[in-house]
Formats: sequence, C-alpha cells, structure tokens
Amino acid sequence: MAPALGLGALLAILGVLAVSGGQPEVLHSLRYLDVAVTEPSPGIPQFMEMGYVDGIPITRYDSERGWTVPLTPWMAAGAEPGYWDEVTQISERSQLIDAENLEIVGRGRYNWSGGLHTRLEAYGCDLLSDGTVRGYDHIGYDGRDFISFEPGSGSFVAADGAAQITKRKWEHDGIVAEEMRNYLENTCPEWLQKYVGYGQEALERKDPPDVHVSGKEEHGILTLSCHAYGFYPGTIGINWLKGDELRDQETEWGGIVPNSDGTFHSWARIEALPGEREQYRCRVEHAGMPEPGIFAWEPESVWNSSPTSVAVSVIATIIIIGLVVVCVWKLRSGKREGNGYGPMPTTGITA
Repeated sequence: MAPALGLGALLAILGVLAVSGGQPEVLHSLRYLDVAVTEPSPGIPQFMEMGYVDGIPITRYDSERGWTVPLTPWMAAGAEPGYWDEVTQISERSQLIDAENLEIVGRGRYNWSGGLHTRLEAYGCDLLSDGTVRGYDHIGYDGRDFISFEPGSGSFVAADGAAQITKRKWEHDGIVAEEMRNYLENTCPEWLQKYVGYGQEALERKDPPDVHVSGKEEHGILTLSCHAYGFYPGTIGINWLKGDELRDQETEWGGIVPNSDGTFHSWARIEALPGEREQYRCRVEHAGMPEPGIFAWEPESVWNSSPTSVAVSVIATIIIIGLVVVCVWKLRSGKREGNGYGPMPTTGITA
C-alpha cells in the first residue's frame, strides 16, 4: 500500500479518473467518503458523510445539520419512504464509532496529544462493462493510509505497525471481513443500480467538452496544454500528436475532476521545441462528440474556445482547490455491515 492517500488516489476512489488501458470500463460507480475530526469548528463538522454516483454528489450528512439530505433533484424524488430516516441513523452510528476510533488509534497508537486530526474512509463499488463488480474500502489518518480491505481475498492490508493491530483483530474476528464483502459485492451494487434508475436521464446524458489549447515558452522549452471543460460522462481521451504520431510517453495528464454542475474537467500537457510548434495537435475523444476532435494552439489568440470555457476553467480551479481542502480532512471510518440501504451501517466494531 502506498504511504499516502493523496488527491489523485481519492479521485480514483471516487471513480472520476480515467480507467487504465486493458481494464474493463466502469459503467457506473457508487462512492462514500466519511470524515471525522478531533476538533470540530464552524464549517468543519465533527463528522461528515458524502455519497457520489459517477462522481456526482448525491447525499450529505454532517454532525452540524444532524440529517442526511439529497444533493440532486432526482435523488430527492426517487428515494423510497423511510430512506432518509434510515440513512441518517446509519450516519449517526458511524459518527459515534468514528469518534471512538479516533481516540483508540490516534491517541492510543499514534500518541496524539492534541490539535486537529482526521480520519477518512473511502468505500464503494463499480459496475464494470464485463458484468463484474469491483469494491473498495480504504481508511486513513491525517491524510496517510492506515488499512484497506481486499474483497477478493477477504483480507486487510495494513500500512504500518498501528494498523497491524487492527488487521489482526478484524481477521481473527472474521465478522468484519464477511460483512464488508457482503456490502461491497451485494448491497452496494444493488443500491447503485437503484440510484442510476433514479437519475437515468441525467446520468446517461452526453455533454461534449469545450476544448482550449494554450502554450507557454520558457527557457527554450514550449509547454503546450490541452484543457477539456464541461463534459459528461467523465470518461474522456486527451492525447498529444506530433504529426500523426501519438506522444503518450511524453505527455503529462491531469485527473478527471468533477465540477459543481455535475460535469468534468481534465487536461494533458506536453513539452516541445518552439520551432516544432506547428507539428503538435491535441486529439480529444468523448462520447458527446460525433467524432474525435483535433485542436492546435493559435498563439495570436489567447483563447481558442468560447468565452464559456474561460468561466468554466475558473470554476474548475476553485473546485479543485476545494477538493484538495476537503481531501486533507476527509479520511475517517468505523467498521460496518451491509443492510438494505446505501451507506455501510456500522457494526460497532472499532479498530
């Protein structure tokens, strides 16, 4: 396990990063991010849980509000009677368990003496194009990995000595792994399919990207950037060409990042010799485009896309900054089991 769970890993867990070549396509994803902190303050609740379908926020609970609320009209309209009461009770139990876990692990194993500390759990499932289901559960403290669950083997992966204690406890008990696997392989995909049904029209729409290509020359190197804004769904291909040749080995890609309006933003960057500028083109492929588009940098024009793209880029930047801030204090958890509702209900088993 990697030593730190950074923004890229969190976005991957959210299901909004591109899928690596050769792997089945992610058709739909359901993710929950649960966050607990040791020192709540105005605007930073002691506990928060966010639910996402295909990277779009659908539900939120926090200890200041004390109630789970829908974040999309289709979620509000589609939920069954009693749903909001039940998921609120689940989150309330998670809040209590998380506070205990912060005490057990933070003060008992990491010797925290005070200050702001965080615990985050990111978990959920993917429905894949080959008909299989892929589940995840990752837990961390203060932005660093602690333990993760591998549904296939039913085992836990500990990141350090403190987590080894939890690993031994949960694997000896056996119940935690069984309940987590049941949730990730059965309950989670069942509810994901329900949520997709609620928001089918919104989730199956196809919004093409606005594309902007820019260039900056410094120290004899030309850096070309290709940005795609406002697209949905979140799967997109952005590649740099030199002539007719793909230059993927030289390309740096950004993550596929959600915007506040339910669309996404991404980019790809490459370095070139200034004299070879005209040989480079950006190729963008997306389900909302009738065919892949080819875009070039026009130095005489600051923007080669519509003014809307400029506004969206500003919004996207703000969202990215917001995500980074949230991710810093979004690592928490308690241990849970699956029942008939979306989030994993807590079992009461601590670390």
